Amino acid sequence: MGVSGKLKSLEEIKAIVVGARNNGKRVAFTNGCFDLLHRGHVHVLRAARTCADLLIVGINSDQSVKQIKGPVRPVLPESDRCELVGAMEMVDYVVLFNESDPYSLISAIRPDVLVKGGDWNTDKIIGGDLVEEAGGEVVVVPYIKGFSTTEIIERIKNLDG
Repeated sequence: MGVSGKLKSLEEIKAIVVGARNNGKRVAFTNGCFDLLHRGHVHVLRAARTCADLLIVGINSDQSVKQIKGPVRPVLPESDRCELVGAMEMVDYVVLFNESDPYSLISAIRPDVLVKGGDWNTDKIIGGDLVEEAGGEVVVVPYIKGFSTTEIIERIKNLDG
């Protein structure tokens, strides 16, 4: 499957999830801006892949990233971010979302496992309540210090001065 084949609409993702479940497969979901792909992202995606048979990654649209991170972000446009995340072998599917948080997306997909990086407190993970109420689990992957897009951007800024 080519990278472009991994980017799906929400309706396509919902059908894929139904098919996976009908075949007895577990579905994991994680999400993020993935603005500058780095080691921390790879760490979380690898861990997420071990949690289920299928890994779906929700990626914030450009509009959504601006709402969350401010007017100078994203650094990379959504087409590049989808291409980069989709190119990773552990990722089965990618879906874009426009909202500032993934609650509606998680509600629509209803993954068996919701995975987030360790910079999130378990009780603050958006959609965790939905997943747990449906009998699923929330997994927090330990954070790798120094590997966030914001930290990398700050290091780049400091190279000049």
